[in-house]
Amino acid sequence: MCGIVGYIGSKPAREIVIKGLKRLEYRGYDSAGLAIVNGETKIFKCKGRVDDLEVMVNGTDFNGTIGMGHTRWATHGEPNELNAHPQASAKGNFIVVHNGIIENYALIKKHLQGRGIPFNSQTDTEVLANLIEHLYLEGDLTAEQAITLALNRVEGAYGLVIICVNEPDRLFAARKGSPLVIGVGEGENFIASDATPIVEHTQLVIYLKDDDLAIVLKNELVLKSIRPGRREPEVKEVDLKIGEIDKEGFPHFMLKEIYEQPRAIHDTFRGRVLPDHSGIMLGGLHSVLETISQSERVIIVACGTSWHAGLLGEYLFEEYTRIPVEVEYASEFRYRDPIIKKGDIVIAISQSGETADTLAAVKLAKEKGAIVLGICNVVGSSIPRETNAGVYTHAGPEIGVASTKAFTTQITVLAMMAFEIGFLRGVISAEKYRQLIDELAMIPSKMEKALQVNEQALELAKIYQNSRNALYLGRGFLFPVALEGALKLKEISYIHAEGYPAAEMKHGPIALIDENMPVVVVATKDDTYDKIINNIQEIKARKGNVIAIVTEGDELIRKMADYVLEVPETLPAFSAVLAVIPLQLLSYHVAVLRGCNVDQPRNLAKSVTVE
Repeated sequence: MCGIVGYIGSKPAREIVIKGLKRLEYRGYDSAGLAIVNGETKIFKCKGRVDDLEVMVNGTDFNGTIGMGHTRWATHGEPNELNAHPQASAKGNFIVVHNGIIENYALIKKHLQGRGIPFNSQTDTEVLANLIEHLYLEGDLTAEQAITLALNRVEGAYGLVIICVNEPDRLFAARKGSPLVIGVGEGENFIASDATPIVEHTQLVIYLKDDDLAIVLKNELVLKSIRPGRREPEVKEVDLKIGEIDKEGFPHFMLKEIYEQPRAIHDTFRGRVLPDHSGIMLGGLHSVLETISQSERVIIVACGTSWHAGLLGEYLFEEYTRIPVEVEYASEFRYRDPIIKKGDIVIAISQSGETADTLAAVKLAKEKGAIVLGICNVVGSSIPRETNAGVYTHAGPEIGVASTKAFTTQITVLAMMAFEIGFLRGVISAEKYRQLIDELAMIPSKMEKALQVNEQALELAKIYQNSRNALYLGRGFLFPVALEGALKLKEISYIHAEGYPAAEMKHGPIALIDENMPVVVVATKDDTYDKIINNIQEIKARKGNVIAIVTEGDELIRKMADYVLEVPETLPAFSAVLAVIPLQLLSYHVAVLRGCNVDQPRNLAKSVTVE
């Protein structure tokens, strides 16, 4: 949830760390801090955003070639200067930045307080800093030894960068459950929560694994484990361009990412659809494809927007493969004793590949003998490494906290999986298979056309920006779109919104409908079209305001609804990826008009790496 950056080399560390923190601010923005080593070690931190930290440090000329920084999403302790990272130990020997949660911190804190060690913050991170220092001083240990011993005593998740003031020529980095990447340069090395702050300096990275401890010097990198053993670093080249993590003229990352969806969809199926459209080849599933096709049960686990994509996956799989599917919130799945049989297929969906609950669900499913597949965007993240096989979405970096292109590319992958498996099982004919692939190839151009509703969405946003509540309705493939539309509105504009299956409106939500209630109905033409028309009439009979997402040229609903936003016609399997675009744009414009921070909405973070 928090963002971490570390640097050691010959260049001024302050500028590198602050710029890196800005790249990572989507991970948390409650407070920020910086530690710089130059003979002595100085800490700067403040409540607020990285820009506030930059103003603070620009007021001093203190700099050095070793530094680390942190942008926080608060877990233990309210956002303020005392609770901001870096956190220092009581005697100042160790300085720590941390992403994660130390679950047994209260017990450790009580023990340390009993030894007379004082605490200044409410954070679990200060507890860890003091534990390391206590072991360091009591046992006359090296910093590496003290850190190793401390990490064997804590429970929970962590991505850490640590400075020992008595060993000022190195940084220590450790990971368990929370992501951490090392960038390997020439005469310099970098540490970050993900690769986005690193790519402008080097394309060579090492993805730390659980229990890894890295000792990072200017010209040397030693990779160890807090468990017995030492391993050689596995250096990989990251395929990430600096332009992908800039706004490139857009006012917000979210708007840029909405407009990137045609390209993202194309990149998702590029190289996977045969040139003559005769088939789909998902190389990441090659080793397990036959097993999947013979499976009698699929379980999809995910959180948030990825869960909505998973719900669409259920509809796609059951429609085109006839394999029964269950969709589970990962956060619930992992805390009960789910019935999983050997041969069950579990599909974990996560944009970041680091979502704590989804990662835990993956490990649980593997322990129970399931074949676990991953659908992720971030290459080298934890979920792809933990699963038996999987597919990357290739959406490119998604910086805006509210997910957009991740959703549509996840649906695209699920659709391709369903089509390939359905054809292999003989559920869909060669003719139908080809028809679906042909339509998939046309989706990017149809998305470009769907994006032309932007100005209309802006005008609607001006009308409804002061609404307090909104209802989103859909049927079949379009019900998950209604859920996603409602989520987008509440995430970034702070307007209460709920998504429902349209038929369920009569079982409660209809009581809320009046002349002040905007009701967004996703009503593109499919097998449920006649039914959704009835639902619109029920809303209008109660003086509700209807905003309808319709298929291009639909005159029937246009006569009934207060406003319509059109999208191109497509097959039902792809209706969601087009219908969601007007909803994304509407939410975006409402949030901007309300003065909300679109890319960094309050209380949210991009990657939920803590429970």
